Amino acid sequence: MTNISALPPGSIRLTGNYAKNALEKEISYLLSIDEGRLLAGFYENAGIPTRYVRYGGWEDKLIAGHTMGHYLSALAQAYKNGGVAEAARAKLLRKLQRICEALSECGEKRGGLVWAAPAVKGGIEAQFDNVERGRTNIRTEAWVPWYTLHKLLAGLIDAYDAAGCASALQAASALGDWVARRALAWDKQTQDAVLAVEYGGMNDCLYELYARTGQARHAQAAHVFDEEALFDRILSEGKDVLKDKHANTTIPKILGALKRYLILDGRELAGEKVDAPRYLRVAEVFFRMVLERHTYATGGNSEWEHFGADYVLDAERTNCNCETCNVYNMLKLARLLFCVTGDKYYTDYYDTAFTNTILSSQNPETGMTTYFQPMAGGFFKVFSRPFDKFWCCTGSGMESFTKLGDSAVYACGTGFYLEQYLPMEVETPQAKFFVEANFPLSDRALIRVERGEVSLKLRVPDWAAGDMELFKNGAPCPAKEENGHLPATLSAGEELLVRIPVGVRVHPLPDAPDTVAFTYGGAVLSADLGTEDMAETETGVDVTIPARRILSSERVYFADAADVLARPGAYLLREGDKFRLVGGDVSFLFGLHYRRYRERYVIYFKLCSGAREAEEERRTPVDVVQPGYGQYETDELHDLREENTVSVTSDGTYRYCRAGGAFSYDFRVLPGKTNALCVRLLRADNGKPLKVTAGDAVLFDGLLNDTMGEELYRREWTIPQEAIARCAAVKTAGGKQETVLRVRFEGDGSHESARVCEFIEMFAE
Repeated sequence: MTNISALPPGSIRLTGNYAKNALEKEISYLLSIDEGRLLAGFYENAGIPTRYVRYGGWEDKLIAGHTMGHYLSALAQAYKNGGVAEAARAKLLRKLQRICEALSECGEKRGGLVWAAPAVKGGIEAQFDNVERGRTNIRTEAWVPWYTLHKLLAGLIDAYDAAGCASALQAASALGDWVARRALAWDKQTQDAVLAVEYGGMNDCLYELYARTGQARHAQAAHVFDEEALFDRILSEGKDVLKDKHANTTIPKILGALKRYLILDGRELAGEKVDAPRYLRVAEVFFRMVLERHTYATGGNSEWEHFGADYVLDAERTNCNCETCNVYNMLKLARLLFCVTGDKYYTDYYDTAFTNTILSSQNPETGMTTYFQPMAGGFFKVFSRPFDKFWCCTGSGMESFTKLGDSAVYACGTGFYLEQYLPMEVETPQAKFFVEANFPLSDRALIRVERGEVSLKLRVPDWAAGDMELFKNGAPCPAKEENGHLPATLSAGEELLVRIPVGVRVHPLPDAPDTVAFTYGGAVLSADLGTEDMAETETGVDVTIPARRILSSERVYFADAADVLARPGAYLLREGDKFRLVGGDVSFLFGLHYRRYRERYVIYFKLCSGAREAEEERRTPVDVVQPGYGQYETDELHDLREENTVSVTSDGTYRYCRAGGAFSYDFRVLPGKTNALCVRLLRADNGKPLKVTAGDAVLFDGLLNDTMGEELYRREWTIPQEAIARCAAVKTAGGKQETVLRVRFEGDGSHESARVCEFIEMFAE
């Protein structure tokens, strides 16, 4: 362990215009939310009369209440943020106190359970019962209730820490007792069933609760949510350990593992000393695995919320990459691991992901945030709406933009680690200093000390294009690098000029070394494609994505593409705050990607040598369903209908039929086009039956018998035009009319079917 620690909330205040606007927009949004409407479901379930009506979107679904957890954390962070005006802070505090008192009252009525989701058959607690029994239809049975509970517990703890709300700790402790009574009674089979469904960071928040209550049962319940089999696989460091894992399910599990180490290692719990270095190792291995095998130049990861195969990134670039919540959680992990290890590997990542995913996720005009951030060229960012979406990423966005810069500076004894070169004011009881900076458009920062003596360790960024230089009070100040940092000491009235050379770099994808992103300093650059046809569409439950891709090609041809890779700065020329790609057969104008929110863009280009050749355009499906993962199959458009089937999300995603079972979806089709259905199947299911029907046309009916050698393979069938003409129907979904065709999957009536895996796609050409 090091003696590095995060500074107390409120110690760092960002002063740059971009960050100040981002905070102002977020505060305005938080104050515009009617907490009574977020509380409506809690009142309803507690039997307390209320005049308030629930918000829509996810807040009237079975995941209702998760936003309240994020909202509590955001209110707490905003209240402690020195950049928030006093009048606004007073309003935030009143909201925080009112909510905590209300939730405490609701919990008392329900034996500790604080719960907002509409009741399903079986009562208020039936979602939890259904998960234990493997019943997880997200419309009628259960939609990740433990994930929702994690957010609520975390929010209550944050409210207690920030504002000292006694009612928050009271409600959190009673809720922790409710969890412990249930979790500590599980047998192994029930525990496995629960851990197979997204449960957020229940281990994380319960360890944090224990740190405040000292109640052993809270830590013991946390350990029930430590997924040891997953941890074992991570420690094996084997191939494709994370393949098909839901990213934002997995990252919080690892945060919880790290909390076991930080809070319990070496301590006595229930009469036994806890030995927890294994859990630190899990976090370290996992973090490196995600960065090296699954991360784009922006610091984001995943496609359709899931990790792919190791080092396969180019093949998974779509309009649904990089769920924003993933980076919100990865940054939490990076912050803690830096405190434990002092390794700038973690703050290098933090700087990259903060700039290029978090700052990139907010619309600076509206304050709304992204769910996905596409990595395929020709798409654009889509942002939430204030009161009728309430995605998971809406909630994590509330938190991200009320704590901007909180990991830029760390304490180390009486000194400081400066890990991000952001314009800011830093104040502690011992010292006060300012940083003026405008990276990457400037190559220097100025540090001025107003009070106290400031001993600094200045991070040498991984994006530095040459040696850093220091000038103290105008004179050169040579310093020897130590563990990736340069030391410097300043007294009140002194200043330090820090020069960090910036330049253009390329970042190839591991499965396509000729496909690269460009960065300048630490900022990803993207090319402007304009604002033609910015139509949006719905996927899953109320998730909005760009409807169409507009880009003729991601290829650019040069006389010698190898020279572009070797000397990118000679081909991407700076023009003020823009950059122009020259020397190729087409030219593009680039800008800082995190500032892009209005237009389509390209991040990754394929660099080719010679004359342009004909190329096959990567097909974009007109519709996608993720079988087994309820959010993307039970939505309004696809309308899953199933009988006697099994859905799995703990080992990739797939759905199959028990004997006599079947499942079906409505798929968007384009009449007059050639429509084709593509499914993914497993070679391990050879010999199992599968019948696939589109409308009234049987596309396949037989036993699987794949001989191609791939464990997971694709099968594609063209749907007869006459079947579409006879059976297609027009339905309204997401406020739009769509032509749909029902596609049905089943076995042979007496045997379970083959598994239909990962994605089912409909193409139209």
